[in-house]
Amino acid sequence: MHTDDHLARRTFRILGVRVDAVQIPQVVERVKDWIANGRACHYVTFTGLHGVSETRKDSKFKDILNGADLVVADGMPVVWLGRLHGHSLPRRVYGPELMETFCRETGASYRHFFYGGAPGVADSLAASLMERFHIVVAGTHSPPFRELTSEEDEALVKLVHEASPDVLWVGLSTPKQERWMYEHRTRLQVPVLLGVGAAFDLNCGRLRQAPEWMRENGLEWLFRLLAEPRRLWKRYLVTIPSAIWGISVEIFSLKRLE
Repeated sequence: MHTDDHLARRTFRILGVRVDAVQIPQVVERVKDWIANGRACHYVTFTGLHGVSETRKDSKFKDILNGADLVVADGMPVVWLGRLHGHSLPRRVYGPELMETFCRETGASYRHFFYGGAPGVADSLAASLMERFHIVVAGTHSPPFRELTSEEDEALVKLVHEASPDVLWVGLSTPKQERWMYEHRTRLQVPVLLGVGAAFDLNCGRLRQAPEWMRENGLEWLFRLLAEPRRLWKRYLVTIPSAIWGISVEIFSLKRLE
């Protein structure tokens, strides 16, 4: 992990998962610094209660999150928990917004690679961001939904190497995208990997975003569940609720110590 001492001090934990108490402007600056240095591959995870819940089923996944260079609060419940820990977190670090902000502020300064999404989504996203913000697209790839064969994976690594991007956006959903970044962090000569999940579908217009008032008040989950009930019902009605008891106990313990 390459997080500096300043950021390391501004962290809190939810069920053992480290979260960095940062906002979008700080993340943008950190990514720019990593690209400027260019000596190692860094990865950023965007974590809500879903990601925290997944660690209860797989302790290795907790290690993957805690090994990230930044673990940002991509969910209002995580923001609220950060505030309970005494951190000033006005807003969440929303993946689609971070992507758009970074592209808007840096324009053609960097080379972008988009990996993930259903067939055609990465291409559509790249074209949209290129038209809106004049970014430089180094490449795109939409993998099959199944696991890649070793030959396919080697071909992908070669594709990324030849494209030589500065930043690689990963849209595979949690926990698949975090595992992919962790497993490839030493094989890719890319300064920054960012696992932004649904940002691919949302920023290319394939999925409709929740209204801002829902996003900013912890209700995006309800909007997404109603939009994609068959895909997301287990996440929001089983996986996340299974972790709420543990989080409640943790909050109670924190309050007792105050």
